[in-house]
Amino acid sequence: MRFEEVKRADEEQVQALSALATSIVREHFDPIIGKAQNDYMLEKFQSVPALRGQLESGYRYFFACTDAGERIGFLAFYPRGNELYLSKFYLQKDWRGKGLAWEMLRFVLESARALGLGAVELNVNRDNDAARAYERMGFVRVREEKNDIGAGFFMDDFVYRYDL
Repeated sequence: MRFEEVKRADEEQVQALSALATSIVREHFDPIIGKAQNDYMLEKFQSVPALRGQLESGYRYFFACTDAGERIGFLAFYPRGNELYLSKFYLQKDWRGKGLAWEMLRFVLESARALGLGAVELNVNRDNDAARAYERMGFVRVREEKNDIGAGFFMDDFVYRYDL
């Protein structure tokens, strides 16, 4: 697996990222949070303008690619205090369960260490089965959060931490 960093000035990359994010997130989260909330969140967080804004504010996005260069997932993170906040960590459905998440996690942990940070944190929807995968990878649940994201929608999450 290799990682291709998304550059905010590369319109093709940003559009491809938005399309990939929409397909993965819709497939995974429509059954968990419902289509209406997922549509709102995709527009707010994964649309081309939203991605440009995140890239400009310090998010680093990467495509997760096969060795042949096929874009099969993506991740995003940014430093927050003494930790790296892992904002996005997604693989297409057909690529899940093949050990690739471990390769993605290694990349994230190496990135955090390179920045001299002491931990990685992420939020996981409390109804998302992926929480068990994070626990198997060594993350520990440290708290719960319910965040108002507008339009009457909330993100009802567990927060996980991986200490380096």
